[in-house]
Amino acid sequence: MLSMKAKYALRALQALARSGDSRLQAHELAQKSRTPGKFLEAILVDLRRAGFVESRRGPGGGHALARAPDRILIGDVIRTIDGPLAPVLCASVSAYAPCSDCPDPTSCELRALMRETRDAMSQVLDRRTLGEFSGVA
Repeated sequence: MLSMKAKYALRALQALARSGDSRLQAHELAQKSRTPGKFLEAILVDLRRAGFVESRRGPGGGHALARAPDRILIGDVIRTIDGPLAPVLCASVSAYAPCSDCPDPTSCELRALMRETRDAMSQVLDRRTLGEFSGVA
């Protein structure tokens, strides 16, 4: 399930994509993305570390996308904020960990189902860019 933090991160990135070359101050970004200001500050830290957002202080400062919206995949944003897409770690491609109570992961029906679920989510989220999501592609 998508966390509120990931939902707010996607809204903030969407607002930045729609702002074009303009930088948005934190309060403007919070308003445009309908995100609580204090929560947005923590999200922006994660988005900056991941290379999605750049920030400048002072006159003419604010927040902007660090790369073009068509070069940011929605799946990458969600993984940055929430971690693996897989509903359980034994089905994850990027963060695989076997279940402690599973005698044989290779024949586990639950793992197979969760891998199929993860693959379906990835098919959508790893093909959709922020530009498409924001209507600026």
